[in-house]
Amino acid sequence: MPIVIKSDEEIAIMREAGRHVAQVLQMLVEHVRPGVVERELDELVRREFARRGVIPTFLGYQGYPATVCISVNDEIVHGIPGDRAFQEGDIVSIDLGCTYRGFVADCAVTVGVGRISPEAERLIRVTEEALWRGIRAARAGSRLGAIGHAIQTYVEAEGFSVVREYVGHGVGRQMHEDPQVPNYGPPDWGPVLRKGMVLAIEPMVNMGTWRTKRDPDGWTVRTADGSLSAHFEHTIAITDGDPVVLTLP
Repeated sequence: MPIVIKSDEEIAIMREAGRHVAQVLQMLVEHVRPGVVERELDELVRREFARRGVIPTFLGYQGYPATVCISVNDEIVHGIPGDRAFQEGDIVSIDLGCTYRGFVADCAVTVGVGRISPEAERLIRVTEEALWRGIRAARAGSRLGAIGHAIQTYVEAEGFSVVREYVGHGVGRQMHEDPQVPNYGPPDWGPVLRKGMVLAIEPMVNMGTWRTKRDPDGWTVRTADGSLSAHFEHTIAITDGDPVVLTLP
């Protein structure tokens, strides 16, 4: 499929979608503490999105049963919020998307529950920095591979690994558009980035192996070796200058 170039007007709408999703994600983060049940976050999203008049993009997508993905400890992405309560020392990845006036915005964050180990803190810090390094590499005229190369080079220098089987993506009227945005690879790979491209950049970083496995629920993806994983994501627009982050409050 060709990469869809967005107009300035369409990107402005996506900025509004991004503002909604970032503000609600911030609310969810403030609710993460020991004893809170995952399903409570899903219910909060349903109420808040309804109040704002935006659509929960994830709900019903290819049959996904919730408004938000909650992935804990060795779970990388796509965890379904259920009746599990957060425990002191967990790390929790929250991935959220909304649709506003026909356009999607998508972002994710990983946070600790109460006091977490120094190594878990470092994993979270490195993953967030990897996201920003990928964003800074997303400049018109560069190849798409510059993003993944910036992420992989930094993450592996820190002693962690980047997931291969799941990647970032273009985003617009659909949650998943071309191109795919890997978090690894050479810098001279892929299409040339152009003004008007909108990408969801989302490094998924594991403390151990980059290999993954999927739970019998068909959704939850976790590390193959049981090591911790962290995930950060922003939706960004390519411009003639610096990339613009659309998923900020």
